[in-house]
Amino acid sequence: MDLDYRLAFELAPVGLVLSRHRIMVDCNQHFCQMFGASREVLLGQSFRLLYPSADEYERIGERLVPILNAKGYYSDSRIMRRLSGEMFWCQVSGRAVNRQAPHASGIWSFEDMSAQRPVKADLTGREREVAARLLEGLTSKEIGKALGISHRTVEIYRARLMRKYGASTAADLVHKLVVG
Repeated sequence: MDLDYRLAFELAPVGLVLSRHRIMVDCNQHFCQMFGASREVLLGQSFRLLYPSADEYERIGERLVPILNAKGYYSDSRIMRRLSGEMFWCQVSGRAVNRQAPHASGIWSFEDMSAQRPVKADLTGREREVAARLLEGLTSKEIGKALGISHRTVEIYRARLMRKYGASTAADLVHKLVVG
Protein backbone atom coordinates (compact mmCIF):
# COMPACT_ATOMS: atom_id res chain seq x y z
CA MET A 1 0.00 0.00 0.00
CA ASP A 2 1.40 3.37 -0.99
CA LEU A 3 1.23 5.92 1.77
CA ASP A 4 0.62 9.48 0.70
CA TYR A 5 2.83 11.40 3.14
CA ARG A 6 1.37 14.77 2.11
CA LEU A 7 -2.13 13.50 2.91
CA ALA A 8 -0.91 12.15 6.28
CA PHE A 9 0.65 15.56 7.03
CA GLU A 10 -2.54 17.41 6.07
CA LEU A 11 -4.93 15.11 7.97
CA ALA A 12 -2.87 14.68 11.16
CA PRO A 13 -4.99 15.18 14.31
CA VAL A 14 -2.50 17.78 15.61
CA GLY A 15 -1.05 20.94 14.13
CA LEU A 16 2.17 20.23 12.22
CA VAL A 17 4.75 22.77 11.05
CA LEU A 18 8.03 22.55 9.17
CA SER A 19 10.39 25.39 10.02
CA ARG A 20 13.69 26.97 8.97
CA HIS A 21 15.40 29.40 11.31
CA ARG A 22 12.14 29.73 13.29
CA ILE A 23 10.19 30.69 10.15
CA MET A 24 7.14 28.59 9.21
CA VAL A 25 7.74 27.05 5.76
CA ASP A 26 4.83 24.59 5.72
CA CYS A 27 1.92 23.74 8.00
CA ASN A 28 -1.19 21.62 7.95
CA GLN A 29 -4.83 22.69 8.10
CA HIS A 30 -5.21 21.71 11.76
CA PHE A 31 -2.44 24.17 12.67
CA CYS A 32 -4.14 26.93 10.67
CA GLN A 33 -7.46 26.32 12.41
CA MET A 34 -5.81 26.24 15.84
CA PHE A 35 -4.23 29.66 15.36
CA GLY A 36 -7.09 31.14 13.33
CA ALA A 37 -5.20 31.94 10.14
CA SER A 38 -4.80 30.71 6.59
CA ARG A 39 -1.63 29.07 5.30
CA GLU A 40 -1.03 32.15 3.16
CA VAL A 41 -0.92 34.31 6.30
CA LEU A 42 1.31 31.93 8.30
CA LEU A 43 3.86 30.68 5.76
CA GLY A 44 6.97 32.79 5.67
CA GLN A 45 6.21 34.26 9.10
CA SER A 46 8.26 33.90 12.25
CA PHE A 47 6.86 31.80 15.09
CA ARG A 48 7.06 35.10 17.04
CA LEU A 49 3.60 35.84 15.62
CA LEU A 50 2.14 33.07 17.81
CA TYR A 51 3.79 33.92 21.14
CA PRO A 52 2.18 36.12 23.79
CA SER A 53 5.28 38.35 23.85
CA ALA A 54 8.61 38.91 22.12
CA ASP A 55 10.40 38.14 25.41
CA GLU A 56 8.82 34.69 25.62
CA TYR A 57 9.69 33.99 22.00
CA GLU A 58 13.34 34.91 22.67
CA ARG A 59 13.63 33.09 26.02
CA ILE A 60 12.05 29.87 24.76
CA GLY A 61 14.17 30.00 21.60
CA GLU A 62 17.33 30.31 23.72
CA ARG A 63 16.20 27.55 26.09
CA LEU A 64 15.57 25.15 23.17
CA VAL A 65 19.11 25.27 21.80
CA PRO A 66 21.00 23.25 24.46
CA ILE A 67 18.14 20.76 24.78
CA LEU A 68 17.88 20.23 21.02
CA ASN A 69 21.68 20.00 20.82
CA ALA A 70 21.74 17.30 23.49
CA LYS A 71 18.58 15.32 22.70
CA GLY A 72 17.51 16.37 19.23
CA TYR A 73 13.92 16.91 20.40
CA TYR A 74 12.01 19.19 22.77
CA SER A 75 8.56 19.21 24.35
CA ASP A 76 6.68 21.47 26.74
CA SER A 77 3.29 22.93 27.61
CA ARG A 78 3.03 26.67 27.19
CA ILE A 79 0.56 29.45 26.60
CA MET A 80 0.41 30.51 22.95
CA ARG A 81 -1.60 33.24 21.20
CA ARG A 82 -4.09 32.84 18.39
CA LEU A 83 -4.11 35.59 15.76
CA SER A 84 -7.34 36.85 17.36
CA GLY A 85 -5.29 37.59 20.50
CA GLU A 86 -6.85 34.76 22.55
CA MET A 87 -4.36 32.99 24.79
CA PHE A 88 -4.49 29.20 25.12
CA TRP A 89 -2.49 26.31 26.58
CA CYS A 90 -0.64 24.35 23.94
CA GLN A 91 1.51 21.21 24.02
CA VAL A 92 4.47 21.87 21.73
CA SER A 93 6.88 19.12 20.62
CA GLY A 94 9.59 19.32 18.05
CA ARG A 95 12.65 17.76 16.55
CA ALA A 96 15.71 19.42 15.04
CA VAL A 97 16.74 17.97 11.70
CA ASN A 98 20.37 18.77 12.62
CA ARG A 99 21.15 18.75 16.35
CA GLN A 100 24.23 20.95 15.84
CA ALA A 101 22.09 23.67 14.22
CA PRO A 102 18.77 23.21 16.03
CA HIS A 103 16.98 26.26 14.60
CA ALA A 104 18.17 25.60 11.03
CA SER A 105 15.24 23.27 10.31
CA GLY A 106 12.70 21.50 12.44
CA ILE A 107 9.49 19.52 12.58
CA TRP A 108 6.98 20.74 15.20
CA SER A 109 3.62 19.55 16.51
CA PHE A 110 1.12 21.73 18.35
CA GLU A 111 -1.82 20.38 20.33
CA ASP A 112 -4.52 22.76 21.59
CA MET A 113 -5.19 22.00 25.25
CA SER A 114 -7.70 24.80 25.85
CA ALA A 115 -10.63 22.39 26.30
CA GLN A 116 -8.84 20.66 29.18
CA ARG A 117 -6.88 23.65 30.52
CA PRO A 118 -8.49 27.06 29.92
CA VAL A 119 -6.50 30.24 30.55
CA LYS A 120 -8.51 32.07 33.22
CA ALA A 121 -6.17 34.78 34.52
CA ASP A 122 -4.26 37.57 32.82
CA LEU A 123 -0.65 36.49 33.34
CA THR A 124 2.70 38.10 32.61
CA GLY A 125 5.20 36.28 30.44
CA ARG A 126 7.25 35.11 33.41
CA GLU A 127 4.10 34.00 35.26
CA ARG A 128 3.17 31.88 32.21
CA GLU A 129 6.62 30.28 32.21
CA VAL A 130 6.49 29.54 35.95
CA ALA A 131 2.94 28.17 35.63
CA ALA A 132 4.05 25.83 32.83
CA ARG A 133 6.90 24.48 34.96
CA LEU A 134 4.62 24.06 37.98
CA LEU A 135 2.40 21.88 35.80
CA GLU A 136 5.46 19.76 35.00
CA GLY A 137 5.81 19.12 38.74
CA LEU A 138 9.06 21.06 39.15
CA THR A 139 10.13 22.58 42.48
CA SER A 140 11.00 26.27 42.86
CA LYS A 141 14.71 25.43 42.69
CA GLU A 142 14.23 23.35 39.53
CA ILE A 143 12.10 26.08 37.93
CA GLY A 144 14.69 28.70 38.84
CA LYS A 145 17.46 26.64 37.26
CA ALA A 146 15.39 26.00 34.11
CA LEU A 147 14.50 29.69 33.72
CA GLY A 148 17.82 31.11 34.86
CA ILE A 149 16.36 32.94 37.87
CA SER A 150 16.66 32.42 41.62
CA HIS A 151 14.30 30.08 43.46
CA ARG A 152 13.25 33.09 45.59
CA THR A 153 12.12 34.90 42.45
CA VAL A 154 10.19 31.79 41.43
CA GLU A 155 8.46 31.83 44.83
CA ILE A 156 7.43 35.47 44.25
CA TYR A 157 5.89 34.50 40.90
CA ARG A 158 4.21 31.49 42.48
CA ALA A 159 2.69 33.77 45.16
CA ARG A 160 1.38 36.09 42.43
CA LEU A 161 -0.15 33.11 40.62
CA MET A 162 -1.78 31.93 43.84
CA ARG A 163 -3.36 35.38 44.32
CA LYS A 164 -4.56 35.59 40.72
CA TYR A 165 -6.10 32.11 40.85
CA GLY A 166 -7.38 32.39 44.42
CA ALA A 167 -5.38 29.33 45.45
CA SER A 168 -4.53 28.60 49.07
CA THR A 169 -1.84 25.94 48.53
CA ALA A 170 0.60 24.95 45.79
CA ALA A 171 -1.49 21.84 45.05
CA ASP A 172 -4.62 24.02 44.81
CA LEU A 173 -2.78 26.32 42.37
CA VAL A 174 -1.77 23.40 40.14
CA HIS A 175 -5.37 22.14 40.21
CA LYS A 176 -6.72 25.56 39.25
CA LEU A 177 -4.14 25.93 36.47
CA VAL A 178 -5.26 22.59 35.06
CA VAL A 179 -9.03 23.07 35.28
CA GLY A 180 -9.20 26.84 35.05
